[in-house]
Amino acid sequence: GDGGAGPAVPAAPGRAQVFSTVVDTFLEKLVTAGSYQRFASCYRCFYKLQPQLTRSIYDQFISQLQSSIKEEIQEVKNEGNLEGLFNSLDKIVEEAKDREEPAWRPSGTPEEDVRSALVPYLLKHRSYLLKVLRDKEEENRKVAKSVLAGRDKIAELQQLIQARKQAWQ
Repeated sequence: GDGGAGPAVPAAPGRAQVFSTVVDTFLEKLVTAGSYQRFASCYRCFYKLQPQLTRSIYDQFISQLQSSIKEEIQEVKNEGNLEGLFNSLDKIVEEAKDREEPAWRPSGTPEEDVRSALVPYLLKHRSYLLKVLRDKEEENRKVAKSVLAGRDKIAELQQLIQARKQAWQ
């Protein structure tokens, strides 16, 4: 009933989910690195006297360590609004997938970056201004022609008036 579209491709995990997975993996490796054997070897005298109590202390220590780290990381995520930032970054990346042109990246030299952003704009504006200038010059040529034609017409009319005035007198 899905119209022959085939099986749905699962979406890639979001950055927030990847971050959580990384944190969980870190905690697992931390617990593995702080194994019971290492703990017991550090407190060998105590372990020899009371192995069950040593195991209980180790379990409580690891449990407290994990919960403290998780709380601290959750606090950092909340204070920095990491969930929202990760989601907005995911959204930006998703929107950028449809773009055909490559995204702009800074070169590291501010003057060069500003120049690379401004020069195309200024060149485009320059060509626009040159076009406007050519249009105005053409318009001025037409107006000048019209003014000269008007002056010629006025001179003709003045001569005609002068000729009629003399003929009338």
